[in-house]
Amino acid sequence: MIPLPLARIAEMTSGALSGMADPRAVVRGPVVIDSRAVEPGSLFVAIKGARVDGHDFAAQAVRAGAVAVLATRPVEAPAVIVPDAAAALAALAAAQVRMLSNVTVIGVTGSAGKTSTKDLLARLTARVGATIAPKGSFNNELGHPLTVLRADLDTRYMVLELAARNIGHIKELTRIAPPQIGVVLNVGTAHLGVFGGKEAIAKAKGELVEALPRSGVAVLNADDPLVRGMASRTDARVTYYGRGEQAAIRAEGVVVDARGRASFTLRTPSGTAHVALKLYGEHAVENALAAAAAAYELGLPVATIAEELSAATPSSRWRMEVTDRPDGVTVVNDAYNANPDSMKAAFSAFEVLGKGRRRFAVIAALRELGDDGPALNAELGRLAGGAGLAGLIIAGPDAEPVLAGAHEAAQRAAQAGGPPAGPGGPAPGAPTRIVHVPDAEAAAAELAAWLRPGDAVLIKGPRAMGLERTAELVLGGATQ
Repeated sequence: MIPLPLARIAEMTSGALSGMADPRAVVRGPVVIDSRAVEPGSLFVAIKGARVDGHDFAAQAVRAGAVAVLATRPVEAPAVIVPDAAAALAALAAAQVRMLSNVTVIGVTGSAGKTSTKDLLARLTARVGATIAPKGSFNNELGHPLTVLRADLDTRYMVLELAARNIGHIKELTRIAPPQIGVVLNVGTAHLGVFGGKEAIAKAKGELVEALPRSGVAVLNADDPLVRGMASRTDARVTYYGRGEQAAIRAEGVVVDARGRASFTLRTPSGTAHVALKLYGEHAVENALAAAAAAYELGLPVATIAEELSAATPSSRWRMEVTDRPDGVTVVNDAYNANPDSMKAAFSAFEVLGKGRRRFAVIAALRELGDDGPALNAELGRLAGGAGLAGLIIAGPDAEPVLAGAHEAAQRAAQAGGPPAGPGGPAPGAPTRIVHVPDAEAAAAELAAWLRPGDAVLIKGPRAMGLERTAELVLGGATQ
């Protein structure tokens, strides 16, 4: 962050100094909400959560090197007292952005693919200037300003991921760091129960393009009608990416290799270049195109864009992480989160990656789907049950619709005599083995009894299930 004395921070946040705080003491960063992340020169923001109250760790944070605490009540440490710590954090971030006259802010939103696209775009912008981007999915009312506050006077690009849990959330995030470029990926079914329908989701995601200035650029997915329709909601210039002829930045001749990695010709108004992705799943093509389109608007040559996209590897954890155990078992850890659209993409990629092998999957019931939840979870079950797996493990609560759909699809596939599940899998006429377990640890134990050298397993579920723990245990159980 830009170094600031406590008196200036109090002014920016409409706070008052407390606890013998020295108004001349300088905060140099980082700004953190976890006392374990404190470094000398930090500002510790005391957030009161459902289970933990940051105020209880104020003294510990200062002992670890924090200059002061941003708090909502007096603590046993130098502090800036504010009415609302989250609002004060946002105000501090917004004030710092106004001090960064040379920064270009790029916002990325969508129902799926935000983090992967953000990672690719940050790699591209780093070729031409110092770049700040969220670590993982820091994309909400706390993570967003914390990311912004990592910037300093040398920063030239902020690539920010914007999530919406309801109408108005993205609008508030854009007020903290007003974007010059807005990238919208897709409108899917994530958080469908919260929003009530895809049109409402589109309204929320479109708040990003509404925030763009007339001099800005909206980068829109031409292949998604609801995203394409957002062009009417901005005075900024609009550019399209996608696979069709109407897209200025598009992929042609997409080919997927045996490991599920796509290569294609990247076509732009100024020429073409070959891209060979190291990322898994054909859905990575759309993320790469979105990043390419934004980078092209920044003036990066197509050859440079293709070079960086081809060199990129996953940089945020638990998103299509593919690991081969020493015994030849391949583990696909896509456990960070899940929605109906990302489930379909994961199973599509897994079908390619696991071709000719016994394949297993661990999934869990999807959340936040509202009244459509039972039907969409039954559809998930049918997707998994009909995928030709040797075994399917459904973990956690609310699994009844998934189980019903899975059994229905597996029986139908068995009666039809396929599809086969690879060497050693169920013979034609034998249904996929389906079990329900209570948690991630039980799923790993079940897999340990099933897996043999050379098998492949997909692990994917909603964030609350913590299925990355399953992947961790399965990988830890590798045999030499």
